[in-house]
Amino acid sequence: MKTICFLILIMQVSLAQIPAPEIQIKTAVLAAPEDKRDGAMVYGYNTKGEFVVLRKGTNEFVCLADDPKSSGLNVSCYHKDLEPFMARGRELKTQGKSFQEIFDIREAEVKSGKLYMPKHPTNLQVFSAPSENYNPATGEVTNGNFRYVVYIPWATAESTGLPLKPEAPGMPWIMDPGTHRAHIMINPPTKN
Repeated sequence: MKTICFLILIMQVSLAQIPAPEIQIKTAVLAAPEDKRDGAMVYGYNTKGEFVVLRKGTNEFVCLADDPKSSGLNVSCYHKDLEPFMARGRELKTQGKSFQEIFDIREAEVKSGKLYMPKHPTNLQVFSAPSENYNPATGEVTNGNFRYVVYIPWATAESTGLPLKPEAPGMPWIMDPGTHRAHIMINPPTKN
């Protein structure tokens, strides 16, 4: 009986840490361009901790709220054409697949045509802040940082002229060249 009560208490404490939907939406859209925030679709977490749609969108952006089980803030927004790719990654992750397994499965599925990956460049933006700079009760964030990703499937250093690693702070570079998830990485220098 004590064990059951303890588990219920732990579940209640963990569920109490899930920010209200309006806070999740407020922080999720911080990763989107300012003029796209009001119309972006937002995924987040309900009171049971389930990943759900918090708000339907009216434009081309999909945003993901912060995972309440992780420390700090880490939100992202991406072009809606990336949704099949992103949704498949989330599905495989919930199945307990490792990063490499997810990579390999999606690579095979994109090559076979089973999984859609846009042929045109598509954008993902990430906004993050450490725990001390984020208040999950109010959604206030100070000194957050952006990271930008532009997916260009099958691109290489040779086809883009981009280096395989940044040679200066904030310099674009290509990651996972020659694969389904080849992308340009841009990590602006941190503000602090």
